[in-house]
Amino acid sequence: MNGLTAPEKAVDGQAASLGEIFRFSIRALKARFRDHRAEFAVIKRHIVSGDTVCDVGANKGSFLYWLSRWTGKRGRVVAFEPQIDLASRVAKICDACGLRNVTVETKAVFSGSGFRELHIPTRHKPGASLRLPALSADEFTTTAVPVVALDDYFAPGDRVRVLKVDVEGAELEVFVGAARILREHKPLLVFECENRHLKGGSVRDVFAYLKSLGYEGHFVDGRDLRPLSLFDEAIHQRQDGEWFWKRQGYCNNFVFC
Repeated sequence: MNGLTAPEKAVDGQAASLGEIFRFSIRALKARFRDHRAEFAVIKRHIVSGDTVCDVGANKGSFLYWLSRWTGKRGRVVAFEPQIDLASRVAKICDACGLRNVTVETKAVFSGSGFRELHIPTRHKPGASLRLPALSADEFTTTAVPVVALDDYFAPGDRVRVLKVDVEGAELEVFVGAARILREHKPLLVFECENRHLKGGSVRDVFAYLKSLGYEGHFVDGRDLRPLSLFDEAIHQRQDGEWFWKRQGYCNNFVFC
């Protein structure tokens, strides 16, 4: 993986360590060739050099190396991560790895712009959400974070080709806040969506909204993409037993185009 070898410049006075760069490299490899193989296959076919793509809920940046590489020097990758420590770490690693076309925004994405409370589980920071988790009061911390709608962030002339979204239950709000982009530019959508994060709602609400905008969906089943018509919540997102979302056959990743 050319470009993931050594730090080049400090960010906020501190360069990324070789250990951080190594872990970033391993995450990128695992994401593409193991955990999200089907999604990356579609993304690679969809992106051309010079494109603008967006990573909403970048977390530790598992997607960023490939998005940066495939969009090229003339391309643009915007990564949104509202947790300050994660965003800062990803920014300095991208800088150290020479991913010059990546911009990291320390913001959450929602249906409108302003400020909202972000709920961060104390034992699982990747599970941070703008929706109140189904946890007791001592299992998460809450902090106010800036939020932005993608339609506000990107100018009408900015043609966004891919939206990767991992926001722990706020998927519908992200897409509502990007209605203009979805209608005008029809970007490829790669997102995680689960009933367990949607109190009082369902993944079907998200699917219906995207369908109303002309999108056709597939779900990821292992390494395969299957038509959304075959998706059955009672089977593919059955909620019984401890850690049910880690069970084989549980499907929570979707590709809409």
